[in-house]
Amino acid sequence: MKTSPLMIVAILFLPVAALAASPFDGTWKWNYNTASGDVSGDLSKTPYVYIVDSNSYTCSSCGPAYTVKPDGSDQKVTGHGYDTSAVTLTATSATIVTKLKGKTLTSEKYTFSADGKTATLDQTSYYGASPVIVKATLVRVAAGAADAHPLSGTWTWSKLDSISDAATLETLGMTDDGFTLSGNGQSYHAKFDGKKYPIANDPLNTLVELKKVSPTEVVESDYVNGKLVETTQLSVDADGKHIHVVESALHTGRVKRYTLDKQI
Repeated sequence: MKTSPLMIVAILFLPVAALAASPFDGTWKWNYNTASGDVSGDLSKTPYVYIVDSNSYTCSSCGPAYTVKPDGSDQKVTGHGYDTSAVTLTATSATIVTKLKGKTLTSEKYTFSADGKTATLDQTSYYGASPVIVKATLVRVAAGAADAHPLSGTWTWSKLDSISDAATLETLGMTDDGFTLSGNGQSYHAKFDGKKYPIANDPLNTLVELKKVSPTEVVESDYVNGKLVETTQLSVDADGKHIHVVESALHTGRVKRYTLDKQI
């Protein structure tokens, strides 16, 4: 059968419609200068609270709180993405290493100023393909006991000095029926069907559920061990150059707001 000119035009336009880009499509970078609340983006400004002496370390704000001996050994904890925590203390520093099934997930070293009012944080996370290195400054807002370790007390983030690109770059995509995300060796492809989909290469075996609110807004819900632990709302602004993100961590009550800037 001979194809008419009208049919040719229709066929040519079909793939254009099918491949039409969504506002989310592209590579995006976290702009931490846009964080609201404290410098980590925490709108709630929830402080970090530690009770520390030579015999015990308690993270009261870890959600749930836990206590271990600060002897440098891996000790079992429950209710977290990690299953052990090791705490090592010196007169001027504190190092906390968390692991899951023997694999290190995070290492944090706090180094304290001579007056004990500020602390420098050097943190390395190993969740993705490349380590994520964060350097930050914390300030003390409440002191611990008079004879306690310098970490003991209440702290807030004052300055985010640096963060490696491995943590800040993401590639996103959206179709009529699903959403994709990839970054630092982890990825998912989830449909808007109310089902839960795995994040590839995630040590916590997180499952995500995606909801399409509009062509410019989606909500991601994260589940670990069957429990909802975090929701993330992503909204593309009118010029298509920025995505406004709101992360709500249910286990700590922290709500973070920041912006992703389009790169490609």
